[in-house]
Amino acid sequence: MLLGKKRKLGRNIKDISIGEKLSLTEKIEDKELLLYLGLTNDANPLYIQHDYASQTPYKKPLVPSIMLTGIIISAISKYLPGPGSHILKHELTFHRPIYHYTVIQFNFEVTEILVSENKIVVSVQALSSEEEILIDGSVTVSPPCTTEQLEGNALDNF
Repeated sequence: MLLGKKRKLGRNIKDISIGEKLSLTEKIEDKELLLYLGLTNDANPLYIQHDYASQTPYKKPLVPSIMLTGIIISAISKYLPGPGSHILKHELTFHRPIYHYTVIQFNFEVTEILVSENKIVVSVQALSSEEEILIDGSVTVSPPCTTEQLEGNALDNF
């Protein structure tokens, strides 16, 4: 629980520059899939039932596209620009089906900074271990705002 803890904010727009990059690798395991499906109450058989998926053109269960979107959004919220940022828009194209246990390399790069609007645009590309493009697109983000230090004990839990 975060009560009583002050969270460090990510970088504000003045501390971000075009060309900044972030790269991370994720492997989609059963544990993450089951957590996602349980939290969303998504019962799509294409995501978890091997017998059903084997009869489709995909042949194997898929990772839900929205779960992959969540991984992308989470990386931006955690790292680029980080905590306190807000996603304004995302445009992603899923070029290939992504199967369970796939290792994905996610690459992010700041491509645009709109200081007057407190927005940045981050390009996103996800590659398979064979370097095939699985996902690409962009995310428009409002970085954390500069805040003033508040004094007082009553605010310690917020």
